[in-house]
Amino acid sequence: MIGQAAPPALELRPAAQSDRAPEAQFDLMSAGLFARNGASKLNLSGPGSMKQAIIVTSINAPNPVMKAIAKDANPAGFDFIVVGDTKSPSGFSIDGCSFLSIADQLASGLKYAEMAPTACYARKNVGYLTAISRGAEMITETDDDNYPRPQYFAERSRKLRARAMSNAGWVNAYSYFSDSNIWPRGLPLDQILKPVPPWESLELSDIDSPIQQGLADENPDVDAVYRLILPLPQNFRTDRVVAFGPGSWCPFNSQNTSWWPDAFPLMYLPAYCNFRVTDIWRSMIAQRIAWENGWHILFHGPTVWQDRNEHDLMKDFEDEIPGYLHNHRIRTMLENLPISGGLDNLVHDLHRCYEALVTAGLVGAQEIPLLEAWIADIDRVRKAK
Repeated sequence: MIGQAAPPALELRPAAQSDRAPEAQFDLMSAGLFARNGASKLNLSGPGSMKQAIIVTSINAPNPVMKAIAKDANPAGFDFIVVGDTKSPSGFSIDGCSFLSIADQLASGLKYAEMAPTACYARKNVGYLTAISRGAEMITETDDDNYPRPQYFAERSRKLRARAMSNAGWVNAYSYFSDSNIWPRGLPLDQILKPVPPWESLELSDIDSPIQQGLADENPDVDAVYRLILPLPQNFRTDRVVAFGPGSWCPFNSQNTSWWPDAFPLMYLPAYCNFRVTDIWRSMIAQRIAWENGWHILFHGPTVWQDRNEHDLMKDFEDEIPGYLHNHRIRTMLENLPISGGLDNLVHDLHRCYEALVTAGLVGAQEIPLLEAWIADIDRVRKAK
């Protein structure tokens, strides 16, 4: 598969950056995902010693979303890090938030920060590395247009009991949380009407899930095709979690996603592909490697609601075309790719997966040295802790 002729050349450019609060009945605790003591733990010792982190990248001035996150993050035990870029305003400041300007990033000593393109969503990787260097034992990421609900700050569980599936091919995870015709960005268009395995048929299993995708209400993460032709807002049920095991594929995003240390290297967002596919292609690589390590990918109900930043939907559609055309091909390529499994081989497996995407002409060749800088940095910051 990897040795086949490359497709026609894609436009490979760095991934560009892109107070009403709807109420919801939160019962994710009853689904077993969050601990019942919730987010009431107070941490007064400062961001440097907090064991959880929230990462956002933004070119905007402090806005109501970032202020809402900052208000509750530190009291709940989260270090809140905003990664800036060249268009970020000077003097960015929010109480309870660590802002990383480009100058801060370049002074960090991180090789990745020196090499990564600017005006690029993938600079969010600098935030992940910063959180790891500060000792984070769980990292959750979101965007600057996702309002947090109270449950967003609750304690999460990596290991839990959940309904799980394996070997189901493409599966529309949203179907377990909504009766509407709605699908996640990145699901191949020829798979959106495929029936999913019935909920009652999914076996309750004890699962280990160091990667967990939360949904978003109001303006959830859907593709431009959906936005152009189908209705919004949409809201999801909150009483379910579902785990995807080997051979059950569903793309996940970078808008409400939690990661535990074993999976930290898989957070890497590629820079040399279009913005609208960077987190989707990351998710497909993460799924392949997760399964080789005996992990599941967990989907849970919404803990944020999105008041979406302004987008040009036809531009989004254009940037999503590589995904529409190639996501199934990437899945097949990854399924056929021999990887080793095991934590000691995780970054090697990550490198193999990106080599495959570069060889296929889907990601620019500049990605490999950037990935290698990420791998070197993540090893260094872990050892320095």
